[in-house]
Amino acid sequence: MENLPVHISILFILTTFVCIAIFYKATQNPKTFLFIMSGWLILQGIVSLTGFYTNTKGLPPRFVLLIVPPLAIIACLFLTFKGRRFIDNLNEKTLTLLHLVRIPVELGLYWLFVYKTIPGLMTFEGRNFDILSGITAPIIFYFGFIKKKLSNEIIITWNIICLALLLNIVINAILAAPFSFQQFAFEQPNIAIAYFPFIWLPCCIVPIVLFSHLAVIRNLWRSKTTLKFTQAATLVT
Repeated sequence: MENLPVHISILFILTTFVCIAIFYKATQNPKTFLFIMSGWLILQGIVSLTGFYTNTKGLPPRFVLLIVPPLAIIACLFLTFKGRRFIDNLNEKTLTLLHLVRIPVELGLYWLFVYKTIPGLMTFEGRNFDILSGITAPIIFYFGFIKKKLSNEIIITWNIICLALLLNIVINAILAAPFSFQQFAFEQPNIAIAYFPFIWLPCCIVPIVLFSHLAVIRNLWRSKTTLKFTQAATLVT
């Protein structure tokens, strides 16, 4: 990726660090998270610099080594007692503000398209509307958690919509990559994602954003259910 201006790489590196910093704040500062995440970023950075992920012809593609471990961790957090306790202690307000990182990500993707390393469909000029999540995040943060003008139902709905936008671009990005099952963008495939530091997008930023949505949806839904149960119990007594 020698033809890319250095500011694009710097943008993705800084965005990754900001994403981790905001999530770290939402977790009430457990050192374990920083230790695991630092090791994961260093490992994937070193592996990507060897050119390992540029080989896209095998089945399953090597790309799965980027996304399967984070997805497995997310599943464990939701399925285990300690994991659910960790989720219970997360700050939903901070997790909502975290989605601001999607704005620089989308700007970075657009620059990658300009330099012909990803297809146009992966930008906000194509099929990617994920930037709307970043633009609306401070609105939900302010009116939902500061002013408390928005109900849990509205905040949950916003998270579900943003989750759908995230899944949309992830699916399109995978199907536009030069894997054996590539479906479109053959003239300008998604190749940037196999190189450092853009490799950190699927192995770090996307899993954190995904987990943040799922955690907020779960916690707000539980809060809503608990409130209804308490109100019903009060009426009975």
